[in-house]
Amino acid sequence: MGALVLFAAVAAILLTGYPVAFALGGGALLVAGIATLTGHFDPVLLDTLPSRIYGVMTNQTLMAVPLFVFMGVVLERSRLAEDLLDTMAGLFGNLRGGMAIAVVLVGALMGASTGIIGATVVTMGLLALPTMLDRGHDPRTATGTICASGTLGQILPPSIILVLLGDVLGSAYQKAQLAQGNYSPDTVSVGDLFAGALLPGLLLVGLYIGYVLWLAWRRPERVPAAGSEARPGIGRVLRVLVPPLALIVAVLGSILGGIATPTEAAGVGAIGALILAAARRRLGVELLRGSARSTLQVTAMVFLIFIAASVFSLVFRGLGGDEAVESFLTNLPGGTATAVLLVMVVMFLLGFILDFIEITYVVVPVVAPALLMMGVDPVWLGVLIAMNLQTSFLTPPFGFALFYLRGVAPESVPTGALYRGALPFIALQLVALAILAGWPELATWLPEQIYG
Repeated sequence: MGALVLFAAVAAILLTGYPVAFALGGGALLVAGIATLTGHFDPVLLDTLPSRIYGVMTNQTLMAVPLFVFMGVVLERSRLAEDLLDTMAGLFGNLRGGMAIAVVLVGALMGASTGIIGATVVTMGLLALPTMLDRGHDPRTATGTICASGTLGQILPPSIILVLLGDVLGSAYQKAQLAQGNYSPDTVSVGDLFAGALLPGLLLVGLYIGYVLWLAWRRPERVPAAGSEARPGIGRVLRVLVPPLALIVAVLGSILGGIATPTEAAGVGAIGALILAAARRRLGVELLRGSARSTLQVTAMVFLIFIAASVFSLVFRGLGGDEAVESFLTNLPGGTATAVLLVMVVMFLLGFILDFIEITYVVVPVVAPALLMMGVDPVWLGVLIAMNLQTSFLTPPFGFALFYLRGVAPESVPTGALYRGALPFIALQLVALAILAGWPELATWLPEQIYG
């Protein structure tokens, strides 16, 4: 009962518009204080809070977060997306639906190299949307393609959400092992999740392109050919594509090959981004100052939520929430399949009102230990969660990708067109999620081949 009161209190505070981190931490402490007075909470549990916060601040895996953010901001400010979009538009512009395909491919490349959804959506909204509208693309298709392509950085490694899930699921896995009395030093690594997410991410890219091709066949008026774009030469294509691809291979390959830890690879990526910016003659004091400021803001926000979520999970556990969730999930009819389905549905619905970071650090630590004790593969579960949370950027009313694009889209494009344009891509994400649920090997095969 106390755990339900905690959830209700935090939800009520969030609905007032209070910042998420303060709602989580403050709401948890408020409920803990009331529960202490009524004899339902032992305040001695809070003595472990300083060590938990210290553990967050010294976590080696989480050190990769600011480095990956810095890498992405530097690449975004060095106008990588602009050059990629110009080149891809030239390659596919004369094909029906070619501009939309170019947007999907640039979104995939930007997602794999920067992982910053807001920057990708805004950049493509400024560069591609006016061109697509001028050349007759349906506003729904144009906006939906840009928003959905910008979210690919959520699932394509190296992704920040996979780094966060690696930390959370690693702790949940060891907790499940201890609860079953067969503890082992093995855990869920970020490299496992990177490898597991690669094929599902490429599947989603293929579904997006397949949808554009279907529109070109069945609804050609919605995705006309771009027109007389000059086709770029092979030299320009190589100059534009090779550097970001080389950076992706260096970062992802070093992790998957066991050469570097995620944190070390993130450092390589940050240095590589600076080298690319310098090679493009766009590295300067303003770029460094702006990138450092953006990285500091994002990192402070993320780690403040980490700390607040630690407070929340500690109070939740002290109120008996862990046992209640485990009992509820294990006693569901249908067993493991029903439990996983219910968790995925709840996360999808929460994505309408919460950000992926809050869901990762509030919901996942609550449900993951119970699911892992039921025999769910941790890598498969992590990739399922990541793909599910990707939809939160597109689902109204608080889909952040929709907000980002609304901020730069022309006034002639109604907000309703953005929402309607996102619906087919939300459906495609759910299709990909269903395929991944039906064929777990999509997520588990590559990690097994790499790590045995």
